[in-house]
Formats: sequence, structure tokens, C-alpha cells
Amino acid sequence: MAVEILDSSMVTPGEATPEHRIWLSNFDLLVARSHTPTVYVYRPTGSGSDTAFFSPDVLKAALAKTLVPFYPLAGRLSQDSAGRPEIICTGEGVLFVTARSGGTIDELGDFAPSDELRRMLVPKADGGGLAGILAMFQVTFFRCGGVCLGTAIHHTAADGLAALDFVNTWAAIARGDAGEATVQRPCLDRTLLRAGSPPAVRFDHAEYSRRGGGGSKLPFDSAILPMSKNQLDALKGGGGGGGQGKKLSTFKAVVAHLWRCACKARGLAGAEVTRLYMTADARARVRPPLPRGYLGNAIFRASAVAKVDDIAAGPLDAVADKVSGATARLVDEYIRSLLDYLEQTAASGGAAGLRKGEWVMPETDLWVISWQGLPLYDADFAWGRPAFMGRACLQFSGLVYLVPGPDGDGRLDVVVAMEPKSLAKFKEVFYDELKSYDS
Repeated sequence: MAVEILDSSMVTPGEATPEHRIWLSNFDLLVARSHTPTVYVYRPTGSGSDTAFFSPDVLKAALAKTLVPFYPLAGRLSQDSAGRPEIICTGEGVLFVTARSGGTIDELGDFAPSDELRRMLVPKADGGGLAGILAMFQVTFFRCGGVCLGTAIHHTAADGLAALDFVNTWAAIARGDAGEATVQRPCLDRTLLRAGSPPAVRFDHAEYSRRGGGGSKLPFDSAILPMSKNQLDALKGGGGGGGQGKKLSTFKAVVAHLWRCACKARGLAGAEVTRLYMTADARARVRPPLPRGYLGNAIFRASAVAKVDDIAAGPLDAVADKVSGATARLVDEYIRSLLDYLEQTAASGGAAGLRKGEWVMPETDLWVISWQGLPLYDADFAWGRPAFMGRACLQFSGLVYLVPGPDGDGRLDVVVAMEPKSLAKFKEVFYDELKSYDS
């Protein structure tokens, strides 16, 4: 599908903002050193504001206002004298692109992540004076009257929740629900996640000492596998088979199901070791909790490890227990120990290989990121909530996102990247196993 760029310009904060440098925590330095590409899809509603549907002028005016409290995003990624990345608050602004397509939204299918989807709908910082830019946006108008907002916010500047806070504040200002006086100002103090001095490592952090597999990244395809509320309820209540198992949480049931299905679909040998990675949020886990609106990265990885036989052949609730064991220890003391471990690793020059963006994950492993509970669909710019929100592309094989549906009907979309030879089998096993719990 061809997309024509109509206009490209920089949007700067609507008033003068502080000029200073922002120190980055170890969690900021351990995420992918790249922009996170997401897409919001809006269907024409024929109602709402009298203003032209997704007027670029309205969006840019609201964006300029939003960049006043969120001014670090209008700065640039740089390095201090020791070579450590930092954000320089320069007020240079963010990129705003307007585009149009002769195609329709329906022609995009189910919006499964792909390099093509990103190329069409999300800007890239590949030249043109965009070195170090932290945020880029593209509004694409389709022949059917629908619109896609593509966002690319640098992961070093914000994790998923922080990026959503920014976009949702922008939307609230655009629709007139949030004046500058009522906008919640983000917390910019990343020293809240500073390592101890001296560092004190009190736990084992195997998920960071294990650098992933050797060689190059595996080729992969992506797919979206929807799960209905009824399927989820059956899965959550079918832990022991025959409905005799304990009731599981949605996260633990789905992650256990995914781990089992991946081991089976990939045809792994029973004696092989498989590792499950999960992304956790430190905001509510540290003491005291991080302030609401923390603008930065508070995410880190946890893991569980087992023999393939124990995962593929074991009951669902036994696999879920391994998931629980990996997440139960993620308390303040553990997180502070991890920050200190990362500080030691960086001091010895070994931190670069730990970054998720450079991860080479072996075919035995799976990495699950849950977007449950995140305000994914609050980006109503005055013309209605998005009909879809998701990543434009995925980074590596074995990466899975859990994304709730937009309608509040209890649906959960499993967005999975997997080796082409295993993906078709994974879909088959995924739904066959679900049927076995539906009694």
C-alpha cells in the first residue's frame, strides 16, 4: 500500500522550557536503544467535534501544549563526558508528519505487526537532521475516511506506561478536557532508581547474566491470536484438567499456556532447558512507590527456567506455579539489588550485551510482555477512541505481547513473533489446547 507524505515539520513546546541535562537510570540504559513504533487506528465516526476529522492544526497546537510539561521529549539523546547516555533538554521539538494513502483501513487486515506496517505508518529517524530525536508522529489519512496515528517514542526516554501518559495527555488537551493548569505534570526525577553507593547485590539475577543465544537473530513472522472471555475463563479454571485445578489469574494462566504451546510447537526435546522471560514494572513494587506520572523506564525482566518436559507435559497449574515463583520475589529489595547488579556490570563494561534491543534469544526461550491494565485506548483526540492500538513491528522471534481488546468485552489478543516453521504449528496447538479446557 502506497503512502504519500504531505507535510513534515517540527513541533516545539508552546512556551519556554527549562534547559538542563537528565541523568538516566540503569533501567533506562537496559531497554532497546531505539524508538518504540506503535499504531492507533481510528475509524470515521461522523460525529463528535465540528473540527475537521483529525485536523493536523488542532493536533499540532495540542502537541505544543503537551510538550511544555513533558519537555524532555522535545530534547535530544546525547552522552555525558564519560560516554553515558543522557537527555539534553533543548526544546528542539518532535517530528510531526502528515500523510495520505489511497487504500483503506480494512486493507491492512488485522494489523499484525510487520516491517511493512511500520514503514508505511510510523516515521523513522534515518537521517534528515533527526539524530537524537526522542519522539516522532505520523497522521495518515485513508481513502475510507479512517486515520492512523503512528507514534515512535524513544525507549530510553519512556517505557510503555510513560509513553501512554504522554499520548493520552496530548489527546485530552486536543479534545479540550485538560487545560494547561489541570494537566498532571510528569515526574522527571530518574535518580529515584539510582543504584546504591557502594552497590550491594543480594540476589541472583540470572536473567541478566545470561546474555541470550549466540549467532544472529532468527527470522520470524508475526500473528495476532485473539482469545475470547469464555476461552480465558475456561483456561483460568482448568489448571489441573477436568476443572479440578485452582483458579488462576489471567496473566498466569495465559503465560503458562503460551509457554507450553511454544515448547510443543517448536518440537523441543524433553531434556532441553527452556527459559521464560517476563517484563515487570517497578513503579508499585519499590518502597516508596514511584510517583504517578514517572517519565522514564521502570521496567525490568524476570525469568523462570525448567526442563521442556516439565512445561510441555505438566499440568497448566504446575507451569503457572513456576510463573508465580518468578514474580513473587520482585519486591523492593530485589529491585534495588538488580539496580546495583546492573551498576557493577556497567562498571566492568559488560552492560551493552544485556540491552533488549541487541538480544539474541535462542529458540528454546519465550519473552512475554503484558499490556493488561494499561490505558491503551484512552487516546481520544475528540473524534472517538481508537478501534485498534498495538505495536507496528516486533523485535525478535519468541517475543509475545498480551493486549486487551478495545471494547472492554474481556478479549485478549496474543501478539506473537515466532520462527516461520513453528508459527503455524503454534497457532494450531494454541487453540487445540484451549478447547481441552472448555468443559
